[in-house]
Amino acid sequence: MAKSAITIKDVAREARVSVATVSRALNGHENVAEPVRKLVLEVAERLRYSPHAAARSLSSRRTQTVGVVLPDLYGEFFSELIRGIDGAARARRQHLLVSSYHGDPEEQGRALRAMRGRVDGLLVLSPYAERPGFLTDNLPQALPTVLINTHLPGAEYPVLSIDDHAGAVAMTEHLLAMGHRRIAFVGGPELNFDARERLRGFRDAIARHPGAAEGREFPGQFDEASGHRAGQAMLRAGTLPDAVFAANDMTALGCLYAFAQAGVRVPGDVALAGFDDIPLARFVHPSLTTMRVSIAGLGEQAMNRLLQSVDRPGADSLQRQTLIPELVVRDSSMPGS
Repeated sequence: MAKSAITIKDVAREARVSVATVSRALNGHENVAEPVRKLVLEVAERLRYSPHAAARSLSSRRTQTVGVVLPDLYGEFFSELIRGIDGAARARRQHLLVSSYHGDPEEQGRALRAMRGRVDGLLVLSPYAERPGFLTDNLPQALPTVLINTHLPGAEYPVLSIDDHAGAVAMTEHLLAMGHRRIAFVGGPELNFDARERLRGFRDAIARHPGAAEGREFPGQFDEASGHRAGQAMLRAGTLPDAVFAANDMTALGCLYAFAQAGVRVPGDVALAGFDDIPLARFVHPSLTTMRVSIAGLGEQAMNRLLQSVDRPGADSLQRQTLIPELVVRDSSMPGS
């Protein structure tokens, strides 16, 4: 559903100043009194006014810049995602304005608001956002936006997402098929939607095999350090599981390091699997079994879809596109020998 844009006249009317004053205040001209400038900025923010969105309705002038708001910039997942986004952007001679909010919802709101008037469209990956109004409260009306792997029921934006639940079920079933019965799962951040869906998939797969499968769970944070801690916790427990399924590859690599330090062989003593198929997964020893998400491809698809919305405002059908991860079997999950 297309949203009507707030115009500069609406801001002027609400602030009880002239259109010219609004324009000068928003563009940083010095001949605007500071109290007036603050008033105009407050009104513009409250109305979610985007100067560029208004300009676009009057001319074809664009910034040729796309905003990208991510929960983090650290790690191979995000570098691969940005690689795909950047490749698609460069093919269309677009620039990127990238911001991270470090998993902090308040900081995310500030990052979104900082994009106002500076970009033609916005890509947002927000696995922590669950309230449908969160984005609309912080985004300018009529700004083309595409969500990546973001779960917001009722959100009026197109979404490209990964079927994390199906991927976790497939991996757990693979480990069981390899003869591993006692499987430990190392999760991700508690409030992260991807982490919760992968945990749910693991639990559902274990529940399908009552009496034949045993699941254990360890906390994680989607990083090597938490994987290393989980691996050490398993070693301290005295009895290793048959297999470890980590909620992402970076966590799996942390587990691998903990086992290597203790002289535990993978897969001879314990099998290991991850999720995402980051580039490093195929180059470690043993090579890591994982669920392949075409991370760069996800970024490329999201950018292409966004640029279609920029070129044809209001034409997007708001459909959710779901990508199914692919099981990639490598050395780390083979039966122990």
